[in-house]
Amino acid sequence: MHQSDKVQSSQTGKIKLRESYQKADFTIEKLAIQAHVSPDTIKRLLGTKQNINGVNRWQVTKIAEVLGIEPTDIVDPKDWYAKNSLPPEFESLIAEKNQSFCGRQFVFDAFQQFINENPCGYFTIIGDAGMGKTSIVAKYVSEHQSPCYFNILVEGRNRPELFLKSIRQQLIDRYQLQNLADADLPTLLVNVVDKLTTGERLVIAIDALDEVEQEAGQNLLHLPTTLPNRVYFLLTRRPYNLSHKRLSVSPGVPVKDLYLREGDIKEYIRFALNTDSDDNNGLRNWIQTRSIPDTTFVEQMADKSENNFMYLRYVLPAIAKGDYNDLSLKQLPDGLQEYYQNHWVRMGMEAKPGQLMEIILYILLEFGTPITCEMIAGIAEVDECDVKQVLEDEFVEYLRKQNVDGQICYSIYHGSFLDFLKSKQKMDSKRKIFKEINQRIADYLEQAMT
Repeated sequence: MHQSDKVQSSQTGKIKLRESYQKADFTIEKLAIQAHVSPDTIKRLLGTKQNINGVNRWQVTKIAEVLGIEPTDIVDPKDWYAKNSLPPEFESLIAEKNQSFCGRQFVFDAFQQFINENPCGYFTIIGDAGMGKTSIVAKYVSEHQSPCYFNILVEGRNRPELFLKSIRQQLIDRYQLQNLADADLPTLLVNVVDKLTTGERLVIAIDALDEVEQEAGQNLLHLPTTLPNRVYFLLTRRPYNLSHKRLSVSPGVPVKDLYLREGDIKEYIRFALNTDSDDNNGLRNWIQTRSIPDTTFVEQMADKSENNFMYLRYVLPAIAKGDYNDLSLKQLPDGLQEYYQNHWVRMGMEAKPGQLMEIILYILLEFGTPITCEMIAGIAEVDECDVKQVLEDEFVEYLRKQNVDGQICYSIYHGSFLDFLKSKQKMDSKRKIFKEINQRIADYLEQAMT
């Protein structure tokens, strides 16, 4: 990755470049003079002049610097960086969260303003569970190819040493750092800043600080109290008491908290109603059959969701598929936990306790980390094909399937469903199914070690 390497502008980059120089009241000629490039270079980036071989990276850097934007506003981040530094363990999560993402532009605008107004700093997005914090980070990371870490309690990916190992490798790969295989985060940041081109910034995105497992007394994930200039952290967490903040910074380090607002829930519902898709057709049919005005549906679904995006992620597709054809709008479950219980009953889990589906979910809960279909079958003492059929069937939306060291593994998808299963565990005073499953897990692991 050298300054003389050739790059090309993206389609959105062409638009951003035009908007930026017009907003600055520049002509192409004036911008060329200020950036010390030729007018033809700018025209190639705008797409008004043929650009077969691309333009030099340093030219894009100078143009971006003059306009007060990032080089990656002009060139796709995937093309700007020599290597995609997104860690493979989060690729499926990022891709899945981006599939149905909409809105939240106010968050990105606020973060960009924070970057523009401060030399460095911590920017934290705060919202209750299910309000879309992870989706926001996934969207930002996808568009900017930022180094990232997603704390995932249900997978055990929530400890400082795992965070540092992942971020260290991402930074080494991304900026071609040498002799830093054992470096701490402050040392890495200083070395990265030396590699940044003029106008370039480093943003590290970290999701779910509230899920971090760490002894008290230090900053969560050992985040540094001071930051070099041009280094920013984009963080998310649930609301917290000041006594649980656990993020102290030195005087002068900029810090900003942004609370998610409730109105985005309605925008998400309107998006689902107006997007051309199979889900949209199913929703439309359900609404029209019941003669429900769009505005009423949006308002009442927002109330039903209790401002929880995860609720909508489950319920809107379920409506579209016909799962609630026997219910009115008023009869739909209230809130995420009631939705889980409703689905649990509809799947016959109360009527037929101890069935394979329930056993598999409890194995995933008790095992705690991603586990293969083969291991689940071994613990449950059933055929692997039967387990796979269950995993790919009715509870598939609650599970995450991922590649771990070349093997397909499964884990509980979201903390809210994990909480629901734990509530079942507390109520299990008669069947003792959890005690049984724990014993099976212990027996299986003991046998595997012999």
